[in-house]
Amino acid sequence: MRVAILGGGINGFCCAVRIQEFYQKQNRPIEVTVLSEKFSPNTTGDGSAGLWGPYLLGGTPTEKVHKWSKGMHDFLQELWVSEDAGEAGICLMPVIRLTTTDTPVDDFWKDIVYGCQDMTPELLKEYNSNRAKKYTSGLHFVTYTSEPRKLLPYLMKRFEKHGGKVMKQKIDSLEKFLQNSEYDVVINCTGLGSQQVIGDNNMYPVRGQVARVRAPWLYYCLLDESDDGNYIIPNMDTVVMGGTHQENDYNIMPCPKDKKFIMDGCCEIVPDLKNATHLFDWVGLRPGRPSLRLEAEQKGKHFVIHNYGHGGSGVTLAWGCAEDVLDIMEKTLQKQHQQKAKL
Repeated sequence: MRVAILGGGINGFCCAVRIQEFYQKQNRPIEVTVLSEKFSPNTTGDGSAGLWGPYLLGGTPTEKVHKWSKGMHDFLQELWVSEDAGEAGICLMPVIRLTTTDTPVDDFWKDIVYGCQDMTPELLKEYNSNRAKKYTSGLHFVTYTSEPRKLLPYLMKRFEKHGGKVMKQKIDSLEKFLQNSEYDVVINCTGLGSQQVIGDNNMYPVRGQVARVRAPWLYYCLLDESDDGNYIIPNMDTVVMGGTHQENDYNIMPCPKDKKFIMDGCCEIVPDLKNATHLFDWVGLRPGRPSLRLEAEQKGKHFVIHNYGHGGSGVTLAWGCAEDVLDIMEKTLQKQHQQKAKL
């Protein structure tokens, strides 16, 4: 069987690895190819900090987000206790999530992370010292960061090591691609590109600007969940300071006003960051959608599975979504086989 995966980001490669390794363990013949115009280090994911945590998913059902998020958390835990943890950019990290609003921090995922607890009034008081706008509630727990600029090359290497093929090719139209396609299954993981590739007008960009600094003394993540909040996320070698979530903004150039908002806001939360060495600013366009699309459709003789619209949760959901893609693929192929057998 031949499978084509359109998209060289975190969701594309998680699907590629999951499908390939499932079939190979069962000694079933399969050929998987990932096709994309861009690969790491030039994907949207490469600029993100890779902190596990559902974010910007619109109206995607909570039960599905929980399932997919747990699937990725389990995968990261598996990598964390393996010899591949360093190469894959996996770190176990304390996290503090705070808000200045009347609505408490959403915690439908608290059973997935380690040791999740509400912030005590005493701890909130410490974080509110010297702040004009006070935090009203918060959570603290431990979870994973998985830097995409390390995780993506690791997944690509793992995929190619077992015979996977990677092809640089721009896909402008799914219809045109299918016209000359000899693949049995095509999996669409083109993210924001689905606007053009399949004409999905529900897709929109969510612009995210961040700054990377060198601050090796910082060992925990701090996120302000307020609409105008900042976040601080350490990676292995740098710290990511953010950020923006500007809908329908296609500007990929760093904005001085946004940089000031990021630097001033993060330094107010952690004053020692004023001493950090600024490395560079980065902008990426998250693939926003009213809800994530993960479903199959038959297009003529071709079987297509769509897996896109992950908002700001590409890394958080990737492996869990890949599990569902594999499940849909297996059930559909089994059904087709049964129908042919009856004929």
